[in-house]
Amino acid sequence: MKYRRLGNSGLKISEISLGAWTTYGGSVQDRKLITTIVEKALESGINFIDNADIYATGNAETVMGEIFKDLNPARHHLVLSSKVFWPMTDNINDRGLSRKHVLESIDMSLERMQTDYLDIYFAHRYDHETPIEETVEAFSDVVRSGRAHYWGTSEWSGAEIAEAHTFAKANGLVAPVVEQPQYSMLYIKRVEKGILPVTERKGIGLVVWSPLAMGMLTGKYDNGIPEDSRFANYDQFKDQIMTAENTKRVKALKPIANSLGITRAQLALAWVLRQDGVSSVITGATKLSQLEDNLQASELELSADILEKIDTIIRN
Repeated sequence: MKYRRLGNSGLKISEISLGAWTTYGGSVQDRKLITTIVEKALESGINFIDNADIYATGNAETVMGEIFKDLNPARHHLVLSSKVFWPMTDNINDRGLSRKHVLESIDMSLERMQTDYLDIYFAHRYDHETPIEETVEAFSDVVRSGRAHYWGTSEWSGAEIAEAHTFAKANGLVAPVVEQPQYSMLYIKRVEKGILPVTERKGIGLVVWSPLAMGMLTGKYDNGIPEDSRFANYDQFKDQIMTAENTKRVKALKPIANSLGITRAQLALAWVLRQDGVSSVITGATKLSQLEDNLQASELELSADILEKIDTIIRN
């Protein structure tokens, strides 16, 4: 496993990380299977595990907290994250990035995850109903209270990230060090045109979600939609990603992967990791074999001619 700095911070995280979104405590309930996957991830050098309070409405945090308690890894060897923004109940204040919701939510996440602190706490979306000054001050207080070591943003625009960072630096507060956007061979422009120019200038790292485009880039949907797959269970993702154009692109990537003796999943992850501004790719795994396949992407470096061939396919 290779490691990268999280932006300009001193924190180093594994290039390949493990995320709980839509899987652990949600679509995957088998505690033994989840434990096996997490244990293998840790043994293979993954140190960053991503989570959020909204994942399975808190159950993902609870499940992962129980598994870490059973496995009992050294806490200071782990980089654990969670997020706050989405409504957790019908209560009017149990949502957004108000000071009340941020400071109460971090305590509930810590309780569910059975840990004294998080390494990274994310603002899961930008809150247009809360002044940015209030949000930045709340996250700064989370860090200075010791409940998190760093804070970051997720799915914020470049302008919103710059606004938060500039306000924090100008007022002696803790600035965000990481953004978590969607980024893959099939979802490029928003990150490369709108996010990276800001985050690289500000020294902010990226930990990207859905680097395999919900599994589309693995080739699992070449011949239709398998039962119990993500697209079988989430129509909104299927409708967004499984277009005729994307299907053609994914199939065209297969000869390139074959020529390198790797899978399309490994090719897709290595392509994202070609960006110096990316600190880690967050992968999901519902099977041990998926994790084992993804892990090998950390060892790959794509040549200029291979990158040119890929660009011809995915940017056409």
